[in-house]
Amino acid sequence: MRKRLQAMLMAVLMMVITVASVAADIVPVQAAGELYLKLHYNREDGNYTDWSVWFWPEGGEGGDYPFAEEDGEMVATMEVVPGTTSVGFIVRTPDWSKDVDKDQFIDISEMVSGTVHVYVESGVEGFTKEYSDDAVTGTKLKTARYNGDKTITMTMTGEIEGDSASAFAVAGKTGDVEVTDVTYGGDFTYVVTVAEELDELRSYTVTFDGSEYQIMMPSVYSEEEFEAAYTYEGDDLGATWTPEKTTFRVWAPTADKVLLNLYEGGAPGKSDRIEQIEMTPDVNGTWVTEKSGDLNGTYYTYIVEIDGESSEACDPYARTTGVNGKRAMVIDLDSTDPEGWDEDKNPHAGESINDAVIYELQIRDLGTDENSGITNVGKYLSLTETGTTTPSGIATGVDHMRELGITHLHILPFYDYGSVDENGADDQYNWGYDPANYNVPEGSYSTNPYDGEVRVAEVKQMVQTLHENDISVVMDVVYNHVHSAENFCFNRIVPGYFSRINEDGSYSNGSGCGNDTATERSMVKKYIVDSVNYWADEYHIDGFRFDLVGLMDVELMNEIVETVHETHPDVIFYGEGWTLNTTLTKDGYVLATQQNSENTPNFAYFSDNIRDDIRGNVFNTGEVGFVSGAGNKEQSIADDITANLVWCKNPSQIINYASCHDNNTLYDRLAISRPDAGEEDLIRMNNLSAAIYILAEGVPFMQAGEEMLRSKPNEDGTFNSNSYASGDAVNAIRWGNLDDENYMDVFEYYKGLIAFRKEHAALRLETTEQVQEAVSVVEGLEDQVVAIDIDGTVVNGETAKEIFIIHNAKEEETTVTLPAAKWTVYINDEDAGITPLAKASKQVTVPAISSMVLVREGGNTAAKVIGICAAVLVIAGVVFLVVRKRKAK
Repeated sequence: MRKRLQAMLMAVLMMVITVASVAADIVPVQAAGELYLKLHYNREDGNYTDWSVWFWPEGGEGGDYPFAEEDGEMVATMEVVPGTTSVGFIVRTPDWSKDVDKDQFIDISEMVSGTVHVYVESGVEGFTKEYSDDAVTGTKLKTARYNGDKTITMTMTGEIEGDSASAFAVAGKTGDVEVTDVTYGGDFTYVVTVAEELDELRSYTVTFDGSEYQIMMPSVYSEEEFEAAYTYEGDDLGATWTPEKTTFRVWAPTADKVLLNLYEGGAPGKSDRIEQIEMTPDVNGTWVTEKSGDLNGTYYTYIVEIDGESSEACDPYARTTGVNGKRAMVIDLDSTDPEGWDEDKNPHAGESINDAVIYELQIRDLGTDENSGITNVGKYLSLTETGTTTPSGIATGVDHMRELGITHLHILPFYDYGSVDENGADDQYNWGYDPANYNVPEGSYSTNPYDGEVRVAEVKQMVQTLHENDISVVMDVVYNHVHSAENFCFNRIVPGYFSRINEDGSYSNGSGCGNDTATERSMVKKYIVDSVNYWADEYHIDGFRFDLVGLMDVELMNEIVETVHETHPDVIFYGEGWTLNTTLTKDGYVLATQQNSENTPNFAYFSDNIRDDIRGNVFNTGEVGFVSGAGNKEQSIADDITANLVWCKNPSQIINYASCHDNNTLYDRLAISRPDAGEEDLIRMNNLSAAIYILAEGVPFMQAGEEMLRSKPNEDGTFNSNSYASGDAVNAIRWGNLDDENYMDVFEYYKGLIAFRKEHAALRLETTEQVQEAVSVVEGLEDQVVAIDIDGTVVNGETAKEIFIIHNAKEEETTVTLPAAKWTVYINDEDAGITPLAKASKQVTVPAISSMVLVREGGNTAAKVIGICAAVLVIAGVVFLVVRKRKAK
């Protein structure tokens, strides 16, 4: 068993090679000749400002390459790693506006060395390819993989000319390895047999045609024996601080040696190391050491030595860091608690996810508009400011959200992410979907990114203030991929373990971000479960939104929910359950997608059904939806409203929305698909959209600013659909718009819709059975009209006997027959709320592009009886006390 595990460890160590090969199918140690790709870009307007090229070797990670002038042309140059057979490119601006909205690929499979010139015309798909005079073409090695049986499979770009028996030379660090046979296997593959088993603890290279390449070794991370031997179940990973000592424990099962570096400061590159301590190997692949004294505020890193190579890394379990997250910091977490933190709690404890109204916000967007009245622009502390107003006195920030009536604020990622330089200017912008340190707050949102304590304290202040204002906090988390798989601290310590890697050595890329997380591995699962629980425990987070959760397995997601709910039963969970293509490293795992929702009963998924039915398909911005004039959408909208979807019929698992940070805002999307519509009609479409998803069964979710017709225009007048790095000019919430009566009317309408939803339990049903019993779709209506009839008498807590909801998407009014009763109108085309607007009976006329909601007063009989009994008891008690008092006199 021991020998087997040692052999497995040896194989694992070869993942260093695999990770290094991400930039191409396989990375050479030394190339015989250099290979360059030069992209020549021509624009008729001559304006090359902000334009650059995003190059990536197919299957590998990409990078940005700026243009430079060469002989009067604008050229971006990439040095290509030999072995690369195809390079993708996108000509784009920093906010990812693309010259041609398509990934294009350049075939360089025949190139051995020299220069490839590619000529691109702005706005024209395709390119012209030319080779320079120094170009050397021919057959080259693509991949070399050890099979574990004295054989290595070599994949070539073509057949080898001449004698293949002498074409390859294999060597390790201790010397050459004899090649005994070379056999052609077809499809440009050659099987090389060596005289001895390769030692899996060591690295090996193969030389072909003057270039030396690493040999990829098989991974054993997902094998049962490895998992059984090296799964650590303790709760003390990271730095455990006390005033008397700090204990450090790191999981590094493949390491030969681990060193702890202690530093005075948190800035990388400074020569301020205090001490270096050799750590001791301990159970299940962990290494441990202790340091006496009070280390609070001391920074640290680990140096891991593997097969003669050293790598310095931040602690994956770091609780906070110095600037840019390169050095972890020992911290006394209790000292960062604001006054009253022990009493802080979820203001919506005891409520279900169906009671939630979720509002999605990026922190910078809240205060960067000049009319926000917010002092701590772009900081956590902006969400601690109350009483802020526009110059005209209209509430902004936290007060605006409270007035709107939301229950949960969903904040875009605020763990430490990699796309913003915390040393840099204060106006950098990014949504933050590129994790660097999962358990550390992002430093650019703090008032001092150089002191690891500040960011921790300010997040707690933010959460506490929101709780005091009746707003729960949802954290947007991105565990499905990392900013850079190669540089991610977990992978620097245990190379390649955190990520799914394809057989050719490239990272699985279902996320579209360069790498996918191997959630099926035990220590990845533990890490994510620990991380989510940490945020719930330490920062009192009330909900988690999971980015691209369809790349993560249901076993993990259920464990997260179950463990968090053991101590925080009111925390809500939801995410993007899109089906994506990823390479699982184990068999038998089911991914957490919409279609598999029944496997995650306490986890909700965004409904792209209602989004696309309302406004048109997200991938075709010219397409109209129900509210903007599409026909034959009645049944789809009715199904959306009644939580009757193909992938799920449980309203507790459906997040209903019309816009979020991704893609166009709701108003922009409507304007793009209906360029003929005037502002009045666009506003009516916007309000109709809101009425549909806010009053639907399920959980309503909105993008911040949607309630004031949020728009993201570019300088050229087009609308930005991917503003993740577009800056404040595009992304700021424009508070000054509320001075415009049209915008304020929309805000009041949203406010009224939310109030009405909160007032009526029948709109917040939790199970499929409850919906099927209480909610029915009205038949026989005109085209582009949908109506729902809800029986309030069968719903616990409902104050109405019946609720009748009509959505008219026609560009003219419609008349709808009502059930025989006396009705009260609470929502029409102009107003919404819990104040009666009009009376109606028999039939009602609904104006064009609008909703109408009517109520038959008098609710659940049982609830009424209980209420009457309670009132009688109170009155009787008062009478008894009065009588008793008089007798006493």
